[in-house]
Amino acid sequence: MTLTKRIIPCLDVKNGRVVKGLHFESIKDAGDPVELAKKYSDEGADELVFLDITASDEQRKTIKDLVRKVASVIDIPFTVGGGVKSLEDARNILLNGADKVGINTGAINNPQVITELMKLFGRQCVVVAIDAKRNYNIDTTKNIFTENDKQFWFEVFIYGGKEGTGIDVIKWAKDAEKLGAGEILLTSIDKDGTKDGYDILLTAQVVNSVSIPVIASGGCGKPDDMVNVFQESNVDAALAASIFHYETHGVNGVKSYLKNKSIPVRL
Repeated sequence: MTLTKRIIPCLDVKNGRVVKGLHFESIKDAGDPVELAKKYSDEGADELVFLDITASDEQRKTIKDLVRKVASVIDIPFTVGGGVKSLEDARNILLNGADKVGINTGAINNPQVITELMKLFGRQCVVVAIDAKRNYNIDTTKNIFTENDKQFWFEVFIYGGKEGTGIDVIKWAKDAEKLGAGEILLTSIDKDGTKDGYDILLTAQVVNSVSIPVIASGGCGKPDDMVNVFQESNVDAALAASIFHYETHGVNGVKSYLKNKSIPVRL
């Protein structure tokens, strides 16, 4: 039996509002998180991701009350990330209604926390978010790729895409899996907000290097972008924000379109 591909709307939350940016910058308002969450759940989204995008950068915890309100209006799996550094942070998020915890900066700064989370809550609860960006300063110790006659490697960024780590994305994805991650949420900073399609090269390389599910994120502007990422990589799920927030496409409409293109989805 073919596993269906998941379609996941994303709520990037700042100061209690859903926002959308370009390359993680030039943020603009996109609506109320509770209203949007309910709408996407009712429309047939497979899961929902809620990212408190400035929590790590501002050195604070995710907004628990908002997480609880969102959880109360949906009936689909719900991943929450932003500012998670410890078991206590994760427990707070799960106790307020999340099904999975997303961890990015906290995992880079203390990789062992991935194992601790996995042992306490189960692998299926632990989503390691990786924000990736091309780095054209060639370092032969990294996985080097060539595109349009340019060579580069993919670098992991933290603190909401503000700080490079010098860590190779492919290596970190493998390490995260070994440490206990149940899933990887892979976002291309280069593609974020551009609406010109996912980073297929990045996505395919990470998918091929791990055996856990990978969610593609960054760059979706139309249903065909999802078709392309599913056809050209073996990614498990596609996450999108702009196309859902601004009413260009409903979740159900996107799923029907994918089904017509022979992509297995749950209608």
